[in-house]
Amino acid sequence: MSKKVAIFRKEHFNAAHRLHNPALSQEENAGIFGKCNYANYHGHNYELIVKVTGEVDPVTGYVIDTKVLSDLVREHVIECFDHKNLNLDTLEFKELNPTAENIAVVIYDKLRQRIDLRYDLKITLYETERNFVEYPA
Repeated sequence: MSKKVAIFRKEHFNAAHRLHNPALSQEENAGIFGKCNYANYHGHNYELIVKVTGEVDPVTGYVIDTKVLSDLVREHVIECFDHKNLNLDTLEFKELNPTAENIAVVIYDKLRQRIDLRYDLKITLYETERNFVEYPA
């Protein structure tokens, strides 16, 4: 039986966004997204938890080096999204509505290509202290 262990990295970033679908009318957008559709955007203090699960390396005692994981998250997520307007300042959300769900999937995709496939990866993203998403579910 394998002995898998999960390691977690918690990070924080601040970003603004506007939830809006250009294929919908202004009235439809306002009805669906409410205050989150305001034309001048709004911001969140996002809490990000990256979970990596795998077997413990018998040589190092690590699942994954936390410094390596920290550097990956900082370079490919925090530096890209922190203190940005997701709609205006990032390529990822030029055409993609920056909902918490979509942000989590984008973060997963950015990290998945850089973390060995032998590890399971899960992203938990808190948009507020009471609203959060996980990907994959």
